[in-house]
Amino acid sequence: MAVKSNDSAAGEAVFAAVDLGATSGRVITGRVGPGKLELAEAHRFANTPVRLPDGLRWDVLALYQGMLDGLREVGRTGPVASIGVDTWAVDYGLLDGDGALLGLPFHYRDARNSGAAERLPDGCGVRELYAVSGLQHLPFNTVFQLLAHRTTAQWEAARTLLLMPDLLVHWLTGSVGAEITNASTTGLFDARSGDWSDALIGRLGLERALFPPLREPGAPAGTLLPHVAEYTGLPGGTPVTTVASHDTASAVAAVPATEADFAYISCGTWSLAGLELDGPVLSEESRAANFTNERGVDGTIRYLRNIMGMWLLEECRRVWERAGAPLGLGGLLADAAGSRPFAAVIDPDDASFLAPGDMPARIDAYLLRTGQTPPRTPGGYVRCVLESLALAHRRTLRRAAELAGRDPVRIHLVGGGSRNELLCQWTADASGLPVTAGPAEATALGNILLQARAHGLVDDLSGMRRLVAGTQDLRHYEPRGNRRDWDRAEDRIGLRHDQAAAGTGGATA
Repeated sequence: MAVKSNDSAAGEAVFAAVDLGATSGRVITGRVGPGKLELAEAHRFANTPVRLPDGLRWDVLALYQGMLDGLREVGRTGPVASIGVDTWAVDYGLLDGDGALLGLPFHYRDARNSGAAERLPDGCGVRELYAVSGLQHLPFNTVFQLLAHRTTAQWEAARTLLLMPDLLVHWLTGSVGAEITNASTTGLFDARSGDWSDALIGRLGLERALFPPLREPGAPAGTLLPHVAEYTGLPGGTPVTTVASHDTASAVAAVPATEADFAYISCGTWSLAGLELDGPVLSEESRAANFTNERGVDGTIRYLRNIMGMWLLEECRRVWERAGAPLGLGGLLADAAGSRPFAAVIDPDDASFLAPGDMPARIDAYLLRTGQTPPRTPGGYVRCVLESLALAHRRTLRRAAELAGRDPVRIHLVGGGSRNELLCQWTADASGLPVTAGPAEATALGNILLQARAHGLVDDLSGMRRLVAGTQDLRHYEPRGNRRDWDRAEDRIGLRHDQAAAGTGGATA
């Protein structure tokens, strides 16, 4: 049911999006009206994990405080029609019987997630999991994290499991629920029925009572608790609206596609490349190729694979900065553009690149292992990473199209990576498909537009996308150059198009 907006006479309303990524969080406001979609950043804060004696954890209390401070900035400018929260996928918090959080949530890059499949009980292997959930095999999937967690004292006290965005919504409103696009990333969700899989949960020895009722994007999630309203200065009773709380699901909802057959890449720390389908692809061939079937808006399926994205470049830059050589991204990209093409290529999904650490040294080791010469300059490393990502985009989208029986005519590249002109152009060159880049803030836009739709200001998913296409700055890249050069580079990586990315391949974020 539509909720009256805070500016209904003008046919406009302002919404607040809390958008938390793997390295930073933002609170963004969006004004939505006929032919209008305007964003303004209210507050930005760091998301810095904490390494404790028992592992790598998210500092969720600092994230919550950053969110409250952002909403306080929003409150200084006036009321909003509602608030929506999205984050990365798979990670969770456990609550005890009194609703108290049992320790800081584990980080999906924590070492406890290695050897994930070995924890599965007999008769419930990766094939059985995929036949129900359709989820890409990743060592940090929620299902594997839970199998590691249930040997702890915390598990004995746990009564409720909340994924990260659901935990933050709970602290804002007091309500308990599980948003469906994020629930679909756990490995415990039935891709066909669109509900928790009681059968899988039981076979894995987990308690069904841990998993809250599901919520669809657009459903009311509650209103701000009195102490939250007092701190933020927002009116008591300000609604919190369920959005596509998996950040990729919100980003895909804001893809400015006007054609029916499109491919998308949501490019940030991870590159999530795939297609939007009406139903899941649960074949053994799909499982072997390590594709995932995650829920999208309005019952759609995000048929995709996770690719280790700009994380590779971010980690390289961290190493160079710690060594006393702070290098701006603009200069690095200029150096990359002038470096020799295809001097070195890597498989971004090699398991050695997953954990934090000395990324240039890991790239060197990979190249030496595959008979290649490591780069000698930062620009050479950047070119290696970006060309390798463009090849991974091509490889993934071609295989997705084969498995789903689709023939995409355009790639929409959204997220922070859409600002990287080299990556966008090389993705077009490698794939042979035109690339439309932008919007960079696709996740926040999707969050806000889903709130606006719930408030009656946008008609449907197509209307949301038309509004994005008509109001946001987009750039277009046509394929150029000799695609055989890309073919030869692909051969050097030694991957077949149907090869799964062993051990890696969400979150996301």
